[in-house]
Amino acid sequence: MGLSRFIENPKANFSQLGKSLLIPLIGLLIFLFIWEIGAKSVHTSLGTFPGPAAVYQQSITLIEEHKAERAKEVKFHERQELRNAKKLEKNPDATVKVRPYTGKPTFFDQILTSLITVLVGFIIASLIAIPAGILIGLNGTLYSAFNPLIQLFKPVSPLAWLPLVTMVVSAVYVSKDPMFAKSFITSLITVSLCSLWPTLLNTAVGVSSISKDLQNVSQVLRLNWLTHIIKIVLPSAIPMMFTGLRLSLGIAWMVLIAAEMLAQNPGLGKFVWDEFQNGSSNSLGRIMVAVLIIGLIGFLLDRCMLFLQRKMSWDKTVILR
Repeated sequence: MGLSRFIENPKANFSQLGKSLLIPLIGLLIFLFIWEIGAKSVHTSLGTFPGPAAVYQQSITLIEEHKAERAKEVKFHERQELRNAKKLEKNPDATVKVRPYTGKPTFFDQILTSLITVLVGFIIASLIAIPAGILIGLNGTLYSAFNPLIQLFKPVSPLAWLPLVTMVVSAVYVSKDPMFAKSFITSLITVSLCSLWPTLLNTAVGVSSISKDLQNVSQVLRLNWLTHIIKIVLPSAIPMMFTGLRLSLGIAWMVLIAAEMLAQNPGLGKFVWDEFQNGSSNSLGRIMVAVLIIGLIGFLLDRCMLFLQRKMSWDKTVILR
């Protein structure tokens, strides 16, 4: 069907295709040109600010470092298996030790750590915010009671939360053999605290804005409370709910970088901080690679939420961007 439409009016379709591809490409080229020209005029204590070519070179270096580290890990496990095999060959009842590889995390390992932290923190925040938003939206008294608290805590910076969270985690999370590092827990809680408010508010507003007609239908059908939530409330509140979820995920990703810097949790934030402290001639280029990756991942996370919203929304005619 799509091919037949394209053949029916090829001129208009080629024009539309050209606009959708050419205009973003032109914008990208203009950005790269301004970046290249502007970078040459900025001189820092570490040298000239890196342009696109220098950043590309550093990205290749980071890829090579990752490959080299993975090769070292493979050799480590091979040597360990060989030692254990020889030990068992001499004495089948001998006890062998399997040690994990403790090499330095690479740039891509830190990306994975950041993604795990932000997604777990975002899921925790959503599991709190969505039910709370539904309850507050259904009850005007609860909304009046909790709205001042929401408005009070919503603008608090993660830099203000982090010292408090760090002290609480240090006092409460005490274990000789902890399952997770304290720095990970600290970053996780900070992300959750800062990212739950948009989802909470938008869910409450979406629930409270349900039309009177739908509420009357629920009363006429005598739906119980749970069925009313599933059949009436959630479908009506999904657009506002997903607006909040997309905002929360974006905030979670921004907060995470600052939290990782200060909590020293292995991740992109710590990578940026370590490179800044390193102060080598390549540090600026490597930091710029991290900045671009942070922006790209943030964009992809938003697109994933948009895709999920399109799948779950009952109104397929609504244009979502």
